[in-house]
Amino acid sequence: MSKKVTERNFIIIGQQPWDTEIGSNCKNVALELSKNHRVLYVNSPLDRVTLMRAKNDPKVIKRHNVIKGKEDGLVKIQDNLWNYYPDCIVESINFLKSHSLFNFFNKRNNKKFARSINKALNKLGFTDPILFNDNEMFKGFYLQDFLKPHLGIYYSRDYMLGVDYWKRHGLQLEPQLIAKSNLCFSNSEYLAEYCRKYNQNSYYIGQGCDVDDFINVSSDVPEDVQSVNKPIIGYVGALNSERLDLDIIELIATTYPQYSVVLVGPEDDKFKASKLHQLTNVAFLGQKPVSMLPNYIAAFDICINPQLVNEITIGNYPRKIDEYLALGKPTIATATKTMETFRDFVYLADSPQDYIKLIAKALEENSEALKTKRTEFALTHTWEQSVKLMMDQIVKYESEHNG
Repeated sequence: MSKKVTERNFIIIGQQPWDTEIGSNCKNVALELSKNHRVLYVNSPLDRVTLMRAKNDPKVIKRHNVIKGKEDGLVKIQDNLWNYYPDCIVESINFLKSHSLFNFFNKRNNKKFARSINKALNKLGFTDPILFNDNEMFKGFYLQDFLKPHLGIYYSRDYMLGVDYWKRHGLQLEPQLIAKSNLCFSNSEYLAEYCRKYNQNSYYIGQGCDVDDFINVSSDVPEDVQSVNKPIIGYVGALNSERLDLDIIELIATTYPQYSVVLVGPEDDKFKASKLHQLTNVAFLGQKPVSMLPNYIAAFDICINPQLVNEITIGNYPRKIDEYLALGKPTIATATKTMETFRDFVYLADSPQDYIKLIAKALEENSEALKTKRTEFALTHTWEQSVKLMMDQIVKYESEHNG
């Protein structure tokens, strides 16, 4: 007989630790689940190369102290939610070209990781846990075998195999991990279809957004945008040249020299070396606290998401679109299959020149009525709804497989 919905224990693992500075689907899922279930959110174990290269980083020091027994790795975040720093070091093995060698050492890493997780499970009294794996195809590959959870879930919220780091061994391992999971969930139809190639129990569960933080934003305009010329065309998020089209941003800035282009987020090397830094109407403001992002978006007149269309981005669900819309902002984004969901509320660009035309159109026809429609649409994308869809499928799977 299956457990009641309100009596579940979840283990959540993923690529993003609890102390990440950026928004994280995995953390949002954990927070929502903890309203009705007990949740252990496990940070990725410290690897040896990171310890060597970043030994003075406060986050690395914290993890090393846990490993040395100087600090407790189990931290209570709030009722029903704990964060765990594993007390083990795993080997950095992705440089290995041989799949068989990688798999041998990866299994050893997974065994160490599982042993550490079991310590936390025993301390908390977690029984029959559900393992929720957020795109961690390496360090989580064997956890279902070692932890023997009640159910194993794989969560696909990005096509990681488009990234070189994951591609070498992930092309072999991710399909296997999807296939051996009991259930797979995704935040886009594109990724759900991808998972369904290997596991028929794969479902689209939508995407949540903390829209309350944006709807209730204060009227305070950040100091570093107060003196920027308006109208402001803005972007918030990591400035990653594998995901964003530098040429589109440059085209916007040079076509509209009287406008300001404001970019809020950390830059990769290509962005740092780009011509954009030579343009007087482009402002790079750097990474900001998550709590301040609504204030920056509120100061924009137009929001953009100039994605490159490639295997990394084509199935990606950009959280920032919901954040832009929650504030009622006119938004222009590159057309992708996932963005079709937003077609009635976002201006979709099929080419760089479309951005130029659509910026003009968006500024011209913006109205309070359109702002309200955008906000109302964003309000339908909640973590409560996404997690409910997930739990519905879990209950359905149990009823079909447990009699």
